[in-house]
Amino acid sequence: MFGYVRPVRQELKCGEFDLYRATYCGLCRCLRRRYGPVAPMFLSYDLTFLALLLWEPEESFQPCSGRCHANPLIKKPMCPSALALDRAADASVILTWWKLKDSQRDDGLVGGMPARALAGVLYPSYHKAAKKWPEFDAMTRICLEELSQREEERCSSIDRTADTFARILQAAVPEGWEQQRILGQLLYHLGRWIYLVDARDDLEEDKKAGRYNPLQVRYGPQGDDDALALTLDQSRVLMGAALQLGEFGCRKPILENIIYLGLPLVERAVFDGSWAQIKKQKIWSNRQ
Repeated sequence: MFGYVRPVRQELKCGEFDLYRATYCGLCRCLRRRYGPVAPMFLSYDLTFLALLLWEPEESFQPCSGRCHANPLIKKPMCPSALALDRAADASVILTWWKLKDSQRDDGLVGGMPARALAGVLYPSYHKAAKKWPEFDAMTRICLEELSQREEERCSSIDRTADTFARILQAAVPEGWEQQRILGQLLYHLGRWIYLVDARDDLEEDKKAGRYNPLQVRYGPQGDDDALALTLDQSRVLMGAALQLGEFGCRKPILENIIYLGLPLVERAVFDGSWAQIKKQKIWSNRQ
């Protein structure tokens, strides 16, 4: 996925960091078990956040131990198997598949070859995930078709274009899930934030390639960071409001770290051009 939704490592307490990493590693193991050895290639911080959100509230965390996918000789603390990890794994495969399909369309016959090859490798996993969660797959397809139409129209409304991606993430809360309304609200505004930050990140590249970018159409070739910052701030405020209404147990400090510290850090980095370097850093390195 995108990698924008990450915590600020230095501001996490040791136990909080251990819980975050155990969730990340637990999601990696879940991807491997459900979809085979290729699926962990598409592990992301963004879907780790989804797993943290969907987890049933717990007062404390008791990790289990499992072998690392990257190095089977090493055992690491991991979250035990849970429905939250299953749903995050399903969503990860479905979203990655559709993002690769979107990249094929945007990059053309030659430029889209890497995405086409990866999509071919991922297809068996995607087919399996779509059967497990057809509602989410259908919503993702519908929203991306709407987004494609907005792009063809060269829509000048950033709200209309961002809404399509926001509804995809909103649908990542399964029907009937506990706290569905709260989680849906939070994920809607996170999806909106991700779409607009990604548009800002791609602004120069899209301008050179002659591709549609909603910020360029709305604000002109150079965009308008001041105006964009205002609407991004509003999305983060609404995410925070939804978070405070929910019950998240021992995971709440991590979620607060991501929303109140991690997202603003990423946003500033995208604006000042340092994101290209920061996104390559692993949060395990204790550098950000």
